[in-house]
Amino acid sequence: MSLFKARDWWSTVLGEKEEFDQGCLCLADVDNTGNGQDKIIVGSFMGYLRIFNPHPVKTGEGTQAEDLLLEVHLRDPILQVEVGKFVSGTEMLHLAVLHSRKLCVYSVSGTLGNVEHGNQYQIKLMYEHNLQRIACNMTYGSFGGVKGRDLICIQSMDGMLMVFEQESYAFGRFLPGSLLPGPLAYSSRTDSFITVSSCRQVESYKYQVLAFATDADKRQETEQQKLGSGKRLVVDWTLNIGEQALDICIVSFNQSASSVFVLGERNFFCLKDNGQIRFMKKLDCSPSCFLPYCSVSEGTINTLIGNHNNMLHIYQDVTLKWATQLPHVPVAVRVGCLQDLKGVIVTLSDDGHLQCSYLGTDPSLFQAPKVESRELNYDELDIELKELQKIIKDVNKSQGVWPMIEKEDDLKVSAMVSPNFDSVSQATDVEVGTDLVRSVTVKVTLQNRVALQKAKLSVYVQPPLVLTRDQFTFEFMAPEMTRTVAFSVYLKGSYTPPELEGNAVVSYSRPTGIPRVIQCKFRLPLKLICLPGQPSKTASHKLTIDTNKSPVSLLSLFPGFANQSEDDQVNVMGFRFLGGSQVTLLASKTSQRYRIQSEQFEDLWLVTNELIIRLQEYFEKQGIKDFACSFSGSMPLQEYFELIDHHFELRINGEKLEELLSERAVQFRAIQRRLLTRFKDKTPAPLQHLDTLLDGTYKQVIALADAVEENQDNLFQSFTRLKSATHLVILLIGLWQKLSADQIAILEAAFLPLQQDTPELGWEETVDAAISHLLKTCLSKSSKEQALNLSSQLSMPKDTSRLKKHITLLCDRLAKGGRLCLSTDAAAPQTMVMPGGCTTIPESDLEERSVEQDSTELFTNHKHLIAETPIPEVSSLQGVSE
Repeated sequence: MSLFKARDWWSTVLGEKEEFDQGCLCLADVDNTGNGQDKIIVGSFMGYLRIFNPHPVKTGEGTQAEDLLLEVHLRDPILQVEVGKFVSGTEMLHLAVLHSRKLCVYSVSGTLGNVEHGNQYQIKLMYEHNLQRIACNMTYGSFGGVKGRDLICIQSMDGMLMVFEQESYAFGRFLPGSLLPGPLAYSSRTDSFITVSSCRQVESYKYQVLAFATDADKRQETEQQKLGSGKRLVVDWTLNIGEQALDICIVSFNQSASSVFVLGERNFFCLKDNGQIRFMKKLDCSPSCFLPYCSVSEGTINTLIGNHNNMLHIYQDVTLKWATQLPHVPVAVRVGCLQDLKGVIVTLSDDGHLQCSYLGTDPSLFQAPKVESRELNYDELDIELKELQKIIKDVNKSQGVWPMIEKEDDLKVSAMVSPNFDSVSQATDVEVGTDLVRSVTVKVTLQNRVALQKAKLSVYVQPPLVLTRDQFTFEFMAPEMTRTVAFSVYLKGSYTPPELEGNAVVSYSRPTGIPRVIQCKFRLPLKLICLPGQPSKTASHKLTIDTNKSPVSLLSLFPGFANQSEDDQVNVMGFRFLGGSQVTLLASKTSQRYRIQSEQFEDLWLVTNELIIRLQEYFEKQGIKDFACSFSGSMPLQEYFELIDHHFELRINGEKLEELLSERAVQFRAIQRRLLTRFKDKTPAPLQHLDTLLDGTYKQVIALADAVEENQDNLFQSFTRLKSATHLVILLIGLWQKLSADQIAILEAAFLPLQQDTPELGWEETVDAAISHLLKTCLSKSSKEQALNLSSQLSMPKDTSRLKKHITLLCDRLAKGGRLCLSTDAAAPQTMVMPGGCTTIPESDLEERSVEQDSTELFTNHKHLIAETPIPEVSSLQGVSE
């Protein structure tokens, strides 16, 4: 950033909401006064043409009414304005205005005023050319070495050069290989046109070559031209600059040498007449415009370069001589003589800020005031220093690591779930089958204590649960305002969600500008995804939950799921999830046990969790505080591992399908290229069944794409079921080892680190890294294991054997007395006094096999264990009913 700003000599703002570009500014003595004073000509994309002659009374003064000589609306957008000798029979200067479909040449004249209003200026149309193609830019000069007049060359959007000899059209030529038009300039010394093609190379074409080439009646080359009856358009020289160009300018030292300046996106180049590089300069900022002009030093050239940081840099060749700051980003810059002031820099922005400025500095007139001299009382300063140190010490003690929490929140958020279903279900596009899908309304209330800015509410539920709306925005302009929003929740898919808990998060900014986030959780009813069902006598998967209190009637725990046809069975209840799967809940008559059984292992989770929550709420209402649940059976790891293997298999299939799809896509593009080559050939060869191969490959690509989408849907459902099973395993481990809430939170963070699977980061490698970290820290046997470092990069494993062994080892160490904690210092003494200790993470295959043998003795198949140890009097539904 420069310390110096451009000194404002005169400035104005053109129109309202008008747009300008680099060709919209020109400086010249357009009215032919002959006194050497330039006028500022500006054209806009809105079609307004303005001519200014600024003469401020004092420096920096704004525009006066008499500064605007002429303003006329030409209706068509103005792409470029230039001044030259464009009218035959005279060497007077005229104004050329380029529109998208028209070129107009005007004469500008003034009439002396006899009254106080001053001189009057008007423009007169001398001639115009209607263009058959859309114009992009133009250049002018004495093409072919003509004397006393200027010819005009217009470049169209499709790369055609159209040359006009004043009032008549001369010829048009297509530039070879042109795709997009680039900047265009004319070099009078070499009599050639210089442009930058879409191939990012500077190209030079001789005017004589353009004039004698075959006429461009159409874009394609004619057969006669190919056969040699016409002269082809050949480039004089090219130079690859490797970037697109913004502008081109030709500057002559003298009659014997000239330089071609090209402004790129990151560099600017100075070339010789033959295309060789004289020098180039890498720019630090993205440029917007430039203007080379001769320097006072012989053999050097000064260049003004404006950039998008509101800066104007002045280079002498490649040396930065001055940097000044502008109030806007310039898109066009010119240097002229205004009111006998030579070297005035005129800049124009894209939104119409026109400024005339000069370089220089203003002296600083500020003088620091004298400091009053007084004697210092060191005793008072010492006392004040000690008081400040005490305040700082007290603040650090009370605050700690985290910032202090406000006694009262700025915003209170509460959520209430309706106990009844919506009278009209809001469920749309459901994929559940024949079951009627109901919806339930959730109301979220926000109450602010102070005025807040842009509070945004985001609501999230676990899929396949969906919301009718999940984003809300509020404006709390005044304190003590209450806003309530309502939305509906329903089940969309044919599988069960991993959780019935929703989360409402509000992000807002305090009046001081500090961002804050507050959240509120709500629990959805089980009946939203479940219906009363018929109890089942047999099931593949069974769990037994022990309690320390007498069994409670299931009708009182689940009043909404009572089957009217079996009112006498108070200790058995059936649940049927929307989509078909069933779960049976049984309560023992004599023992303090509950059994949950189902054909699908993951379906046990929601009913088991709901049972424990409702039992806790039931005994809390009774005033009993020592109620506890436990799990004494074997951990169902084999069933859990089957879900892990199924999920991992879908991930492997997804990678194989995507790889195969990529191969077929490459094959499809290769066949397309060969067919295109055959079709372009003037003497076409037989297709050799390429069309049949293309059709077959296309069908394979479509089939593979459908298979990838189907696999992604199956993978998403498998991950949801895996999360449900993971929740169940964590719950059983907590009941089995009587873990605290903090230890269960550590397990959840290790087993449920992801909300969704991605190809880059999957569930298996993430959980394996987290469990390995627990085994090497808080569950380690020695400090040597704690010093081991994990791999910093996670990648998809070859199989799930390592993950399953680590999960088994985690349960083994918890069974032997290990406890979960985040601090390794707290875990180290605990592992030293453990009786027998925990086995270390195996470092060889022999150790892994020994650990696996020990673990299989402890964790046997859950299906066989249930058959050996049935619950008393609950072995079958017949025994329960008796």
